[in-house]
This record gives sequence, C-alpha cells and structure tokens, in this order.
Amino acid sequence: MSKIAVIYWSGTGNTEAMADLVANAATAAGASVDKFTASEFNTSSAGDYTGFALGCPAMGAEQLEESEFEPMYQDLRGSLSGKPVGLFGSYGWGDGEWIRTWAEDAEAAGARLVVEPVMANGSPDGDAETACAALGAALANA
Repeated sequence: MSKIAVIYWSGTGNTEAMADLVANAATAAGASVDKFTASEFNTSSAGDYTGFALGCPAMGAEQLEESEFEPMYQDLRGSLSGKPVGLFGSYGWGDGEWIRTWAEDAEAAGARLVVEPVMANGSPDGDAETACAALGAALANA
C-alpha cells in the first residue's frame, strides 16, 4: 500500500483546500495518507513515505513561501530521488513561473512527477478540483 505525505503551506486557505482534495482522492484510491503543514512535517520521517504531494502558493516574485515551506522543501529535497511526487498550489498573479521552476528543481533532485503540477487561480474551481483529485489518485497508484 502506498503511504503518502501531503505537505503544504497556505496563507489564505486556497492551497489548504487543494491539499484536502489531494489527500481525500489518494485515500479514496487506497493509499494511507498523512497531511501536514510545512512547519509540522519532520523531514527525518521522509523515509516512511512512498510518495509526496507538496503544496505551496506563489509568493512575492513567483517563489515558494520563504520562512516555512522553502526550508522544509530544501531539507526534503534529498529524499525525493526516485519517489513519486505531485506539486500543487494557488496563485493570484503571474503565469505560474513559480511552479514550473519548482517542478524543474524537483525533477533535478530525482523526483518522479506523477502528473503536471496543479495550479488554481485563487480558490480551487472545478478544473483545479478535478486536477487535484487526479494528482491524489496518481500518487496512490504510483
């Protein structure tokens, strides 16, 4: 059975809503799922998980949140090699540069992205909800 860690940072609740959608879909597809905020996740437990769903909104100049999420991600990065990973996050401006850059970095670390990164402009709508569910199911079945 897949054991998935859904780890996210959310300032407005939009990315948290996406994390819930991903976690629910992975659970429905048969995975064991633990959901954490970035500050709750202990990277020393990364080996306990078969895959990761990572969520962070675009911040500032289209970058990851710097005080909690980015440090956690950098600590986790070395544990991503060969693992199925899904990326998601919300944004309110720009064109998604932050998530494309993040996807390139995750792949450079050896992560195996199970689907295209999922973006929601503001709160997740129908298309983003469907994409989050597909991400969760893909992680469960990876």
